[in-house]
Order: sequence, then C-alpha cells, then structure tokens
Amino acid sequence: MSNVRIRQVFVSATDLDEVSGVFADVLGLELQFRDGDRWAQFRAGDISLAVASPDEAGGVEGGRAVPVFEVTDLDGLVERFTTAGAMVTPRDMGAHGRTALVTLRSGLTISLLELPPH
Repeated sequence: MSNVRIRQVFVSATDLDEVSGVFADVLGLELQFRDGDRWAQFRAGDISLAVASPDEAGGVEGGRAVPVFEVTDLDGLVERFTTAGAMVTPRDMGAHGRTALVTLRSGLTISLLELPPH
C-alpha cells in the first residue's frame, strides 16, 4: 500500500487573477509561487491552496475544488483506480513529478501526485 497524505487542494478557475486576489487580499494567504496565468499557490496552514487555470486543471469544471494527495506508488494506485472503474488521466510534469487526475463514477475528482526522487 502506498503512503498517502494530503498535500494541497486546488480550485479550478476561469479568472486566476480574481480568485488569487480573494485568497491574497481578502483571506490574507501568503503567495508561495505563481506560474503566469496557469497556477497560483498559497500557504494555508499545513497545506497549500492553489488556483488552477482550466488547462492546468485538466478539464475540471470552474469552481470545483480538488484535493491533491501525495503518494509514493502512483503506478500502483493508477492501476487500482482503473480496475475500480475510475477515469484516470496521468500526466508527467518532468522535474516536478507525475500526477494523475482521477474521476470516480460518482463524479468525485481527486488528484494524485508523486514527487521525483531527491
């Protein structure tokens, strides 16, 4: 079994600037980093809260929040979710690791993240 921990939550947004402004200016969250109009990540206690553009969110509908779980055996979990009937969309992010967007038949969407070895 893979070690799993929640790493962050991302929100899909069509207007990255608006949502980022609310997180920073209204909620007072600290910006960790921003990748142009694709991704903005904020510190929210022990986890991060991020805003993802529709392209970066992998087709997740705007306004939906997706928990991101850091895992150590992405391939094994992808196989298990696929066998269970989930729709799985893997993505290699190069030096940033690999992810898989998992959508269950019920409509729940989660993301799995495997970081590269140090």
